[in-house]
Amino acid sequence: MTATTEPITGVRDKLYIGGQWVAPAGGGTIEVVNPTTEERLGSVPEADAQDIDRAVAAAQRAFPRWSGTSVAERADVLAAIATGLGDRMEEIAALIASEVGMPLKLARAIQAGLPCTDFASMAEVTRNYAWEEQIGNSLLVREPIGVVGAITPWNYPLHQIAAKVAPALAAGCAIVVKPSEVAPLNAFVLAEIIDGLGLPEGTFNLVTGYGPVVGEALAVHAGVDMISFTGSTRAGRRVSELAATTVKKVALELGGKSPNVILDDADLERAVVDGVSKCFLNSGQTCSALTRMIVPRARLGEAERIAAAAAQRFKPGDPFAPETRLGPLVSDAQLDRVRGYIRTGLDEGAKLVTGGAEQPEGLDHGYFVAPTVFSEVGPEMTIAREEIFGPVLALMPYEDEEDAVRIANSSDYGLAGGVWSGDEERAKRLARQIRAGQVEINGGAFNPLAPFGGYKQSGHGRELGRYGLEEFLTVKSLQL
Repeated sequence: MTATTEPITGVRDKLYIGGQWVAPAGGGTIEVVNPTTEERLGSVPEADAQDIDRAVAAAQRAFPRWSGTSVAERADVLAAIATGLGDRMEEIAALIASEVGMPLKLARAIQAGLPCTDFASMAEVTRNYAWEEQIGNSLLVREPIGVVGAITPWNYPLHQIAAKVAPALAAGCAIVVKPSEVAPLNAFVLAEIIDGLGLPEGTFNLVTGYGPVVGEALAVHAGVDMISFTGSTRAGRRVSELAATTVKKVALELGGKSPNVILDDADLERAVVDGVSKCFLNSGQTCSALTRMIVPRARLGEAERIAAAAAQRFKPGDPFAPETRLGPLVSDAQLDRVRGYIRTGLDEGAKLVTGGAEQPEGLDHGYFVAPTVFSEVGPEMTIAREEIFGPVLALMPYEDEEDAVRIANSSDYGLAGGVWSGDEERAKRLARQIRAGQVEINGGAFNPLAPFGGYKQSGHGRELGRYGLEEFLTVKSLQL
């Protein structure tokens, strides 16, 4: 496999605490691996609980000053961050394509573009938000919740950071960010941009390290007023347990196993092709991926043919090659996990339509898995119940509309979903019956101003737009 651009590298040896680049308390480092080449991409400091103590103390000192700034000032800062990210968009896109493996064209639009949108849109939300409200003889004022700890994942690394940092800063909170150790380098670009804006020292802090050490230290810390966590449901449970010791607020955005219901009057070709794309985005490493395609049993064979053809167009390869539509998985551990699920699907009797657990032809290194489609998947099967986080689609047949809803809701998760129908009103009626935080109708586009979050074991709380801002606010009543 031949690289099509100069390799991106990054060695970081400092943390960003209290408005300064400082040495970590310990001397350890964490290696960052390029999932395409399996070679070292860079490294970041391995922080410990002492570094969390320093960062939280800095945030506590900054909070009175930052929360005392005007709404207009905070909105201007968010807009300036958006501009700074836009100025470095190409660098960020290449960096995240190297860290995560998303094809460069998509990384430019999504991994680099969405964080700009997150900050710019939050600036507008901040300016237009009703910060005070009169109810009878009470004046309700909305105030920042305090010091926030943010623990973020590797799949959309900078977007997930931005979705927490932008509303936290808008609210007037000070924040400590612990990015995923798998893809942490992009977070340092954001820290550099913020460092140049002259915020009160400690308003934004960046501490890298492992979840069981610095993530847990942040979640349990008595000086932290709120934890916002995005990651696995298992890790979210642990964060909640630790946060409960100090009764701090917790917002969780966790896993998903999202249904995509195609009704019998839908344009099957359009619906299936779109559904395959929604499942395979970012090599399937998307919490809201539409991984369960629920189709009429009478049209299952036709859906299989369409899905197989669509999947085979997702050419795996170097994310910097223009023809690549499917990059690698993020790590060898993730590759083992996804291959294990594919084998489990076969063992439990699912029908393999295309793909499989073998290394894709022509790729002798890198964490690649072939785009895979199963059919005849029952709701009780492991691949229908558990989040795989890879390019694996399950086609699930249904008998009638009631059965489709039953299958769609037969999940511990409830993050997202989709409904396709030739009758939009029919689609909306069915969408209202799906227990999920977002349901797209006939491929409706992602809206960065709409609330994002889940039902059931997909978590609680919402991100993005006005509802995302409100997660970081608390309400005080002044009785007049």
